[in-house]
Amino acid sequence: MDDLHKRLKVIEEEAKSAAAAAAAKSIEALRQAESRFLGKKGSLNEIVKSVGKLPPEQRAEVGRLANDAKRLVKEIFASMRQDSTARAAEAERQQAVAYDPTLPGPVAPSGGIHPTTAVLWELTDVFERMGFVVEAGPEMESEFYNFESLNIPSWHPARDSQDTFWLTNGLLLRTHTSAMQVRAMRKYGPPLRVVVPGMCFRNETVDASHETTFHQFEGFLVDRHISVGNLKAFLQLMLREVFKRDVKIRLRPGYFPFVEPGLECDMSCLICGGKGCPTCKYEGWVELLGSGMIHPNVLTAGGIDPHEYTGFAFGVGPTRLAMMKYGIGDIRLMNSCDLRGLIPPERLTGPTIKTT
Repeated sequence: MDDLHKRLKVIEEEAKSAAAAAAAKSIEALRQAESRFLGKKGSLNEIVKSVGKLPPEQRAEVGRLANDAKRLVKEIFASMRQDSTARAAEAERQQAVAYDPTLPGPVAPSGGIHPTTAVLWELTDVFERMGFVVEAGPEMESEFYNFESLNIPSWHPARDSQDTFWLTNGLLLRTHTSAMQVRAMRKYGPPLRVVVPGMCFRNETVDASHETTFHQFEGFLVDRHISVGNLKAFLQLMLREVFKRDVKIRLRPGYFPFVEPGLECDMSCLICGGKGCPTCKYEGWVELLGSGMIHPNVLTAGGIDPHEYTGFAFGVGPTRLAMMKYGIGDIRLMNSCDLRGLIPPERLTGPTIKTT
């Protein structure tokens, strides 16, 4: 009988320890711990089952002791379960009190803005504020709008320098956004101010500053008494708005069939500070855009009288602007999967931040 007393005491102490440890974890852990003592195969039930094998004179006493221990263990687990439930309820209450529905929700991770996209947004914003209309135009273009309407007939050597992707349906992938000039002239008539951001395609050798697929930003203005001075003023304003400071540029004569006179615009390389690097081909200058006064033949093709109206046009590569602005030395990063070619959103400010 003494051995039974000791055994029941050990079980009671073990039940207290197990209940306390399980209650600190979860209700389910407490339930599993209780089953070790009070379940069908629990230690107390094993003692109760053994009562029938004892001599008749011992059965009553052993049964009473076992039932007392069983009741005590039940009380231990019931008390722990009640405390655990109360703690959980209190935690929920405190969490509900602390919750403020007016606070902003958790911030989900966001991706980066592509540098070219950022610069295109800035360019578009600048010219929209100056009264320019934004046009898009088809990327699969006709030979007329891409070449002939721009004073580039079939025999013209300038076609060879375009490295055109010809399609089997007789059309082509536009080599420049200038293909929208005559379309816009016929659509709006004079006077007009139009910019055309979009993709262009040329079958040329890829290097640190050239790609076969690239963005271009076309701008042209037609009105009375427009001169090269107007063109220069717009170019300087555009670069100052993009780089947020004055940028050193140079204008030099250049030939484009759809402008006369034609001007090349170069900017001092911001990657190397004008000292020379692969991006600027070690010259210190980066070819930025072609521009000039719209050729009379182009105005005529657009239904505009070249004796009454004049205009300027320019085509800039926003990818090269992005390289200069964000210090990206190789244009091939821009069309790759390299995350170094993306801009963290926190580096973008002002009109560059858009959601559409």
